[in-house]
Amino acid sequence: MNKGQFAQPKEVIHELIRKNGYFPNNPQYPFLVYKNMAALTDQPPDAIQAFLRHNQWINSWVDGIYKNHHYHSNTHELLVVIAGDCQVQIGGDQGKIYEIARGDVIILPAGVAHKNTGSSSDFKCIGAYPFDVECDMNYGKAEEHPQVVDNIKRVGLPARDPVFGAEGLLFDYWK
Repeated sequence: MNKGQFAQPKEVIHELIRKNGYFPNNPQYPFLVYKNMAALTDQPPDAIQAFLRHNQWINSWVDGIYKNHHYHSNTHELLVVIAGDCQVQIGGDQGKIYEIARGDVIILPAGVAHKNTGSSSDFKCIGAYPFDVECDMNYGKAEEHPQVVDNIKRVGLPARDPVFGAEGLLFDYWK
């Protein structure tokens, strides 16, 4: 697989997710969804994971999305939907619900809460991270503050877009 084989997404959803109670979200980088990147997800999971590693998105896994609000304060997160569909709530209890499906690529900036509010029985995604850190797990609790806010401020830009590489779409939205 190489980045040149992928057409631009049918649509790019981008939304800056503001603080919501004890969910800090991210005041700098918008949440992104590259819609319908089917050419990427037509590959077997191990090939997708190798491709992501080539673009420096590492420590990947294959599973679903947790059914409780959570976020990572020390890294961004990538989700590539490889099967089924899911309704994912972004930003915490008052957050918007997005429909994601096979072929969608979701990029969550550090601090952005997410939760599976319902999914098909075959829903599966690949998760990966742009930095070699053990990602923390946070749940929107008062005791997580102010440390998580400080952590989020320290998380910089990834070196590469997970799909398009060094000059990918990510850098049109994250500056």
